[in-house]
Amino acid sequence: MESLLIINVVKVIIPAVFSFFVGMIITPFLTNFLYKHKMWKKKSVTLSSDGRPATISQRLHRDEEKKIPRMGGIIIWGSALITTLIFLILSKYLPIEGVDKINFLSRNQTWLTVFTLFVGALIGLVDDWAVCQEKVGKYLGGGISLKLRIGLISLVGLVGAWWFYYKLDVSSIHIPFDGDISLGLWFIPFFVAVMLATYSGGVIDGIDGLSGGVFASIFSGYSIIAFFQNQIDLAAFCAVIVGGTLAFLWFNIPPARFFNTETGIMALTTTLTVVAFLTKEVLVLPIIAFPLVAASASSQIQLLSKKFRNGKKIFLVAPIHHHFEAIGWPSYKVTMRFWIIAIVCSLLGTVIALIG
Repeated sequence: MESLLIINVVKVIIPAVFSFFVGMIITPFLTNFLYKHKMWKKKSVTLSSDGRPATISQRLHRDEEKKIPRMGGIIIWGSALITTLIFLILSKYLPIEGVDKINFLSRNQTWLTVFTLFVGALIGLVDDWAVCQEKVGKYLGGGISLKLRIGLISLVGLVGAWWFYYKLDVSSIHIPFDGDISLGLWFIPFFVAVMLATYSGGVIDGIDGLSGGVFASIFSGYSIIAFFQNQIDLAAFCAVIVGGTLAFLWFNIPPARFFNTETGIMALTTTLTVVAFLTKEVLVLPIIAFPLVAASASSQIQLLSKKFRNGKKIFLVAPIHHHFEAIGWPSYKVTMRFWIIAIVCSLLGTVIALIG
């Protein structure tokens, strides 16, 4: 029993460390490419989502002055996918006893997570590329439209829900301290709704180092949950994402070398949704991922306030992390305090999942 525990711990930790070093190795090549091809926004945001001038956002962001590339999320998903492929190859072709056990790619635990990570990353990559171009035509000018992004995320969610319902025979979720509840066919729209809600939390990606620290905490929590549920492959994959995220964070802390942006955010949020459902702990997702909830909710509250209160705002600027910047907090203080909140919430949600 003790030897099995050690083997499982090694299976989770070693790929995570490997993913971190893969990210550190590929970063210089990516950096050179991004700066050489000037892959940054050419103009700052001038209007908010309600069409009014975004004066505070312009002052905080100054995209055209900073010239910091997008697409840094490639480090995260690139490290995870490269690590997954290398460990699969090693397990099949390295003739050393025990090496066959290091493969964490499995049909019931990680096929869907790998697929979702790749598809989300690809959609986001197209959007990032379009944002960085001066002009790319009618449909991609300034990036993929919000409506189209929502449609694509919904499609990814439908594929994921179909896989759960028909391939994995999963249609239930776990209610902490109560037990499992079957949703039947309602599982499919619920899955899509959760994926869209999780993606909306991607607005957390707005300050140097912020999204990296938050997502590292979230996936660490789910890695622990999966481990104690004996979903070792899933725990290893979550840990691999954490490793890649930490490599990204190494270069994203102030001053950032690049930003995470859509290719990273889409990959992470869609994959996080799948992980939450695979562990059946989707109801603790709002706790573990509370910073995402706060960022998304603050944006929605701001929009509703402007619409129904004759343009009056609740926050100086949304999402809420920019509000703290606007009232005078240094960006690094906002980032580190959000990291602290993310760690505490991840620990709390993890404990609830394990004992509930």
